[in-house]
Amino acid sequence: MKKNKVAFQGELGAYSHIAINELFENPEIKTCATFEETFKVAFENEDYKIVIPLENSLAGRVADIHYLLPKYKLQIHAEHFQKVEHNLLAKENTKLEDIKYVRSHSQAIGQCQKLIMEKKYKTIISADTAGSAKELSDGKDNSIAAIASKLSAKIYKLKILKENIEDEKGNVTRFLIMGKSVQQPEYKKEKKYITTCIFRLKSEPAALYKSLGGFATNQVNMTKLESFSVKNTFAQTNFYLDFEGHIEEKSVQNALEELGFHTESLDILGVYEASDFRKN
Repeated sequence: MKKNKVAFQGELGAYSHIAINELFENPEIKTCATFEETFKVAFENEDYKIVIPLENSLAGRVADIHYLLPKYKLQIHAEHFQKVEHNLLAKENTKLEDIKYVRSHSQAIGQCQKLIMEKKYKTIISADTAGSAKELSDGKDNSIAAIASKLSAKIYKLKILKENIEDEKGNVTRFLIMGKSVQQPEYKKEKKYITTCIFRLKSEPAALYKSLGGFATNQVNMTKLESFSVKNTFAQTNFYLDFEGHIEEKSVQNALEELGFHTESLDILGVYEASDFRKN
């Protein structure tokens, strides 16, 4: 049986790695230093899928992703909502009272402020959570702990000093599973679908209002709409849009036709089944 080849940004043990383990059975995994490198892997090799974090329920959207989506125009094959649980990790012979510094990604540190303030830890920013665990494992300083996943503790042979140290429970990251090929599911009435597109409006008064009117008149529910600047300029704006429905549905076709009248560019990034998490 052919193994799934999957790439992600970060080190082994990252939350992207956990998502991959939940999505694929015994995959062949490739780690990448940056998100751009990750996108390039799938763009240059159709055999690879990539698992990319798009947004977090506490921290908001992940930087850089919205700029890479229109650049590489990979197709979204699925979505996945991953629960994020942070843990305080240390070297095997370390006690909680030995810790003076805590190392992790800036978002993870921001999400664990209660413990950090209570213990008066000094913080060290790393590129990612799993990377901080790897750095800790390679070092010799027992006064440093890392905030990372349980999988990171297992991979880098670290001890879990405290579990679930995040300030708020229910911390969830939405991931996109992407690839170069189009993998659009066949429309079935009993299933729910998400369609994702990126568009740029014509420069005309009320263009956004006019462009979205078709979604209202055709009863198509938009679940996400975000704007972001084009090529570091304030002169042009791209919009990222998620909405409920399949491109084979007449109502969706009508809404997209109306959208197309008012756009300079319109790219469908994927049609895929809605995650069961959306029912919660």
